[in-house]
Amino acid sequence: MPKYKKWKGKRSNPFKLWSKWLGLATVILLLLFIGIGILTGAKTTYRIYSDTIQEWTTKLKGSSFIYLFEMENRLYADAHPEGNQLPSFTTLSFQLLTSLTPNDPRSLLGREIPGLYSYNSQIIIAGKGTDFSTLPIESEPPLDVEDKGEKGEVQEKQKEPSDNTLEDKVFIYQTHNTESFYPHLPDKSTAYDGKVNISLVGERLAQSLEEKGIGATVDQTDVASILKENGMKHYQSYEAMRPVVKEALAQNKSLTYFFDLHRDSLPRDKTTITINGKDYGRTIFVIGAENENYEENLKLASEMHKRLEDKYPGLSRGVITKKGSGVDGVYNQDISSNAILIEFGGVYNHLDELYRSADVMAEVFSEYYFEDEKVSAD
Repeated sequence: MPKYKKWKGKRSNPFKLWSKWLGLATVILLLLFIGIGILTGAKTTYRIYSDTIQEWTTKLKGSSFIYLFEMENRLYADAHPEGNQLPSFTTLSFQLLTSLTPNDPRSLLGREIPGLYSYNSQIIIAGKGTDFSTLPIESEPPLDVEDKGEKGEVQEKQKEPSDNTLEDKVFIYQTHNTESFYPHLPDKSTAYDGKVNISLVGERLAQSLEEKGIGATVDQTDVASILKENGMKHYQSYEAMRPVVKEALAQNKSLTYFFDLHRDSLPRDKTTITINGKDYGRTIFVIGAENENYEENLKLASEMHKRLEDKYPGLSRGVITKKGSGVDGVYNQDISSNAILIEFGGVYNHLDELYRSADVMAEVFSEYYFEDEKVSAD
């Protein structure tokens, strides 16, 4: 009979095993301390700061962060669009290193082709007909725009000023205050005017808000004149307007909401909608994604869109955010957590159409405002 030797496992030495793990832990701690020493002891030029990390992460597509959260908590799986797959580590690394987003040519072409600055826009909520080909267009006015102040004609009458002595809660202003409308300008060579412009829509919105019981004030700063006097460019309009908004808040602590009104340059069929036989100038909300109040401002804009869509379907074109080179990215919305930019209609709209939209905006905002006040009181 064959003889089989009984196998005996080799006993491990507990002391050697413990020594092995202790040595490994010591090496790891040593490397950690060396790494910390290099980062903290390096010259200022080579240190990694939080703003450096922020700069890196801005190169990632916003939705990618949801997937990163999902890796740690599966509850976040419900936050991203159905059917979308978790991006691979390779994809995330490519975005981080190159600032390019796979399958999105805008991230490359937007830097190379003039006029494609809209690649910096992100459509958060798409209203009827809203896509990347119908995003708001911003054009520069002529330098002599203030000399055209007496040419515009207004046929539509404003409401009578309210006698209410309400405490001002809403501050309305127009960073591009000379943006005007072709139907009211005999000279169709320019869409800017020192008299008949977007500021009239601001006045109408304030009047409608006061009728609803909400105090509002309209700033009439001539930003175009400030730019010309100081040799500033059109893209510096927000910089010129910033001290005005900050001063308003400093002088009146009751101001809670800040609305910056603009008008678009798209064709009439993109900026107009007919509801119950009447034409309205469509609205779109723009939020700067490079300020500390971004999430709160976006929440307010999204709520306004939702309420408009519920009561006047199609009136709102949606909600977009902007960041990156070629755009402001802040729009002075860091001054308040309740600051939004609203585009009212377009260059081909009549004032009466925009007034209707302003009345509707006051209607839905007042409902939101008093609901929020009631919740806060409770």
